Amino acid sequence: MRRFFIFFLSCLLLVLALGTDAQRSKGKPKSRAQLEREKRENLKRIQQANRILEQTRAQKEASIGQLNAIKEKITVQKGVIRNISSQLNYIETDVKKTEGLVSSMQQDLEKLKAEYALMIYSASKSANSYNRLMFLFASESFNQMVMRLRYLRQYSEVRKAQVAEINRVTHNLNQELNVLTAKKQEKERVLNTRLAENKNLLNMKGQQDQVITKLSKQEQELRNELERRQQSVRKLENLIADMVREEIARAARAARAKKAATPSRPGTSKAEKEEEISVNKVTMTPEMAAVSSSFSGNRGRLLWPVSRGFISQRFGKHAHPVLKGVVIENRGIDIQTSQGEQARAVFEGKVLTIASVPGMNNIVMIQHGDYFTVFAKLRTVNVSEGQVVNRKDVIGTVYTNSEGTTELQFQIWKNSSNLNPEGWLAPH
Repeated sequence: MRRFFIFFLSCLLLVLALGTDAQRSKGKPKSRAQLEREKRENLKRIQQANRILEQTRAQKEASIGQLNAIKEKITVQKGVIRNISSQLNYIETDVKKTEGLVSSMQQDLEKLKAEYALMIYSASKSANSYNRLMFLFASESFNQMVMRLRYLRQYSEVRKAQVAEINRVTHNLNQELNVLTAKKQEKERVLNTRLAENKNLLNMKGQQDQVITKLSKQEQELRNELERRQQSVRKLENLIADMVREEIARAARAARAKKAATPSRPGTSKAEKEEEISVNKVTMTPEMAAVSSSFSGNRGRLLWPVSRGFISQRFGKHAHPVLKGVVIENRGIDIQTSQGEQARAVFEGKVLTIASVPGMNNIVMIQHGDYFTVFAKLRTVNVSEGQVVNRKDVIGTVYTNSEGTTELQFQIWKNSSNLNPEGWLAPH
């Protein structure tokens, strides 16, 4: 019975140990791998922001471009700190589990040692050969003597098994104690890292305050710059609206001509013939409809118009970063990037127009069925009107202004409706 109990206890300890290892590995490697990926991505984003920030600083002591780059660094830095906090949570959970396992194994070891001590005490009563012989010869039959002999051998084997189990549990306990020590040291390192990153965040906020203070002293210059930008934005909007209207009218004329040349079915009314031709949306051929459907199906997965950079101004209405009480509206998104960065097509389409607007520099508008993508603030243009472009084809080079800020204005339209590009682009 005792041998069975020891065997059962050994199996139970082994199952518990394996179960703990399984729990330790279940789910966590993936989550920690995600944290590591986020860590690498954050590091890459900070390096890009630093590069962009240095380029703007080289041209001017304080600018909106600098302020945007610092804000991007602060946003990423907060992500870094959240990432470290998540790592700490995992480490603390592991420490608690390991402490629980160590405590359980210590209790098991004490029980095993107590049982072994009891065995030794019992064995001491019949320790000499005389007592064992008397125990055997006192048997009432030969069969009983054989059974008693077998019992003595089994008892000796149980004692050996108990010693082996004590050694195994002791070895495993020492291993877990080493693991626990390593995890506590890791926790201490990560805590120190988080403290250092918090100090970096405070320094970045201090830099941001300094730039805002300097820019606040240039209020009139900022207001003049804002007025020039608003004039440029209005000209760009008018240009886009005109081009969309022209394309709608052109497609409608082509559709009417095609319908006029197609024999009508008997009983077809004029209204039925005109039902697919609209003055509010592009009348599409089957090929254009396929491109439009494919473009729409890639919502949230479109290629970024530049390979690196960050959104410096989002879609919609926003408070001016420096001027109090001033609200600015963005019809697209501004993406701040590095000098010399190339703009690229986000999807296959046809170059509808190439134009130039003061303050927005060169502009390229690409048609994707009844969707349109607009690239503004280009220094050079690498495509021509009517050209069919594919995803990733280079459209041109992004313009760098006198303050050292390299920024692309990117817009998406469906017919005459302005859309938020951020919801269409893939995570970056």
